[in-house]
Amino acid sequence: MLKQRTIKSIVKTVGIGLHSGRKVELTLRPAGPDTGIVFTRVDLPQSIEIPARAMSIGDTRLASVLQREGARVSTIEHIMSACAGLGIDNLYVDVTAEEIPIMDGSAASFVFLIQSAGIEQQDVPKKFIKVKKAVEVREGDKFARLEPYFGFHLKFTIDFRHPAVNKTGQECEVDFADTSYVREISRARTFGFAHEVEQMRELGLARGGSMDNAIVLDEYRILNNDGLRYSDEFAKHKMLDAIGDLYVIGHPLLASYTAYKSGHGLNNALLRELLAQNDAYEVVTFEDIKAAPRGFEYDTQAVFA
Repeated sequence: MLKQRTIKSIVKTVGIGLHSGRKVELTLRPAGPDTGIVFTRVDLPQSIEIPARAMSIGDTRLASVLQREGARVSTIEHIMSACAGLGIDNLYVDVTAEEIPIMDGSAASFVFLIQSAGIEQQDVPKKFIKVKKAVEVREGDKFARLEPYFGFHLKFTIDFRHPAVNKTGQECEVDFADTSYVREISRARTFGFAHEVEQMRELGLARGGSMDNAIVLDEYRILNNDGLRYSDEFAKHKMLDAIGDLYVIGHPLLASYTAYKSGHGLNNALLRELLAQNDAYEVVTFEDIKAAPRGFEYDTQAVFA
């Protein structure tokens, strides 16, 4: 049986929010079978739990933001991506502010936290959402699409007309049947342009942003002294985001995802469109591991490239 997973022990970290610049304490706790990923605002007078669900995403302008009863948890996509990449089905995520800490701008810190806590299999079958027919959403020239596929395959194309981005390639494609999330995706950092960062700060945003947690570009080049972690890091980070955005559907997808210039909003619209069509998907489990698609054993002990 392909089983559900949680972590073995409680782990904690401290970081800053990308937009608020505020110190944030983050605690990961084991959760029982069929709990899902649940975020809790523990800093409020009364703690509010917000399960990670597609219909709970209330804002996608700068990040994926969960909302419930007036409480918000922003920038969940990187930690959700790490959970997807390591096969974590059930987890409590306690946070002391409305924003998940940005850490180094990738999912690597969250992968490290989960690996440090240890991963425990639970004696219940892992549930998958199997896409049965193609579903697509569009916005101008942008689109995101899910199609039937026995596994998890992604192809993401970006379109940034910038000399440094052009050199790295604008497309990334992976099939997790033969790709390690930890080695090949998790370390890809968010990126931004210096003039946009200044504009955002004037609006009270990106107060926690720096070259310690993002790739920063001027009009011609990358400003970070250490350069890129992957030759195609820009496209890979957009894929990392998409993996996290898609995981708020509540279970791993058995599907092929294709996107052109997609973002948090379009990714969430895609999930909502899928869920709105009862004949477009079904929930499946695998009692016989040999009958399961490749790639869902997860490379949980992998170290970073």
